[in-house]
Amino acid sequence: MTQKERWTAADIPDQTGRVFLVTGANSGLGLATTRALAHRGGHVILAVRDEEKGRRAAAELTAGLPDARLEVRRLDLADLDSVRAFAEKLHADHARLDVLVNNAGVMAPPRTLSPQGHEVQFAANHLGHFALTGLLLGLLTAGRDPRVVTVSSPNHRKAHLYFDDLTGERRYSPMGHYNQSKLANAVFGHELHRRLTEAGSPIRSLLAHPGYTATGLQSGGPVPLVALLFGRVLRPLAQTPGQGALPQLYAATEPEARSGEFIGPDGRGELRGSPTRVALSAGAADAGTGRRLWEVSEQATGVRFGFSPGR
Repeated sequence: MTQKERWTAADIPDQTGRVFLVTGANSGLGLATTRALAHRGGHVILAVRDEEKGRRAAAELTAGLPDARLEVRRLDLADLDSVRAFAEKLHADHARLDVLVNNAGVMAPPRTLSPQGHEVQFAANHLGHFALTGLLLGLLTAGRDPRVVTVSSPNHRKAHLYFDDLTGERRYSPMGHYNQSKLANAVFGHELHRRLTEAGSPIRSLLAHPGYTATGLQSGGPVPLVALLFGRVLRPLAQTPGQGALPQLYAATEPEARSGEFIGPDGRGELRGSPTRVALSAGAADAGTGRRLWEVSEQATGVRFGFSPGR
């Protein structure tokens, strides 16, 4: 991959006329992504669990950028009924979607189940995004240079998918199940790329990760030990959300970005730095694992992808 040296938000091409959907857009990486896209003329749909926080974030952005084109819509990714209602309304209001950024996440809470009975990190981080992507595939197919960007983590490399105990009923580890959800993101993004390519679809599927970035993810919901370690002790080492969002912005907008690529920071340990292509774990790229997770996800969500060839 030909890489621009020290790629920054200033390198984002003009996005006027393009429609973006960013999940978890009211804070952290999602807000930084929304801000950068709006500054380059993009129409951004802020998909947020708390509409009031979303409206405040949109107001903050428009105060500094009066011409920003923003929409705020409620979406609880842990609740599949919410995902379906969101997708139905979006289909009613929009004829196309150019880029979906699967950014929202939950990190290391006490064991909690979603309304449908799934472990909440697996539900919000993976199943909700799987269902959302499948339900919006028609809008994306109609998009201009359409892309799906799914945000994973370097932690996917130390994870396993416990297909016999995805809910953590027998054994639950807050960070272990967070890592599992990030591996599921990586497997999904790669398998989606494979299936889109096979179908001759115009949609690109890319993965991105922010390295170590200071956001509310590390302090707003984790169990106390994780919050202390990542939210306070190690926080001085972290990047700003604006820097951490660069890999997903590169994946969403850079003309040279290719379907199937994984974009992360270029610094030591991929903890910080400028966007570059990084490696997926062997487990994330395994075709058998991809097929199995896809089948499990279809069964859990009831969503089947209708792949369409290019126009």
